[in-house]
Amino acid sequence: MKVDLDDLRAIVIVARAGGFREGARVMGVSASGLSDAVRRVEERLGVRLFNRTTRSVVPTEAGRGLIARLDTALGEVEAALDVVNGFRSRPAGSLKLNVPVSAARLVLPRLIPSFLAAYPEIRVEIITEESFVDVIEAGCDAGIRYDDRLEQDMIALPIGPRIQRFATAASKAYLDRHGRPEHPRDLLGHACLLGRFSSGALASPWEFEREGEVVRIEPSGPLIVRAGGGTDLAVDAAVAGAGVIHLFEDWLRPLFNSGDLEPVLETWWQPFSGPFLYYPGRRLVPAPLRAFIDFVRSAAWTD
Repeated sequence: MKVDLDDLRAIVIVARAGGFREGARVMGVSASGLSDAVRRVEERLGVRLFNRTTRSVVPTEAGRGLIARLDTALGEVEAALDVVNGFRSRPAGSLKLNVPVSAARLVLPRLIPSFLAAYPEIRVEIITEESFVDVIEAGCDAGIRYDDRLEQDMIALPIGPRIQRFATAASKAYLDRHGRPEHPRDLLGHACLLGRFSSGALASPWEFEREGEVVRIEPSGPLIVRAGGGTDLAVDAAVAGAGVIHLFEDWLRPLFNSGDLEPVLETWWQPFSGPFLYYPGRRLVPAPLRAFIDFVRSAAWTD
């Protein structure tokens, strides 16, 4: 009984993703194409592998048994193919990274163009997501996050500037109208532009630090955006004079240089450690990821 390897991979992806739509996003195909792949396997095997409703796609008992074996077997196939890839003069294949918008904007532009030039046979795909995810279940090779507290089987590698700061800013027009804060608690009387994570939690408190004193405030204001995807809107609103923004210094630096935004409470800006590239330590590292890891290690960061 012959079953296409890509169709078998589709079975695992659908199970991990919990549905066809999310599985299709992970694989970069259409949901209908993924559904057709699952249907072909079911017809070949003569058994239903998923119970489907309008709200969920759940493996049957037969499906769970097959998926448990396939997960390991497909991993071995990929590892075997990657061993052959290691004999190439230059690595080839795909590299899929799951990163926050801030890393895509502030870290990867310093790396990806040069990496693509050095490895023209590697195709890089960047998935932006703010929440911490299981990179394997998300169908990615590695991720970037601003925290080195990872699961036990993950390896963390510093990537990008090692020290960054959160900056607070507003337009000159706004500050001329409402006054310039002299202490972080003064912000409680200002219109602050806020972010909300996909979990529903607000990106607060805002935290400040000076000479060992740490101040945390819960600001309020007229605008809340989705952290990451909506951040540019908040920045534009700050430039237009709608309120005070609290964001990565490197994100706001061009606007300081242009005069569109004015730094606020700069002596209180709190530093934090730079991001980490993380990937599973329990698996053979694919050649494209190994090339990227080596490239990151060789990169020189002067800021």
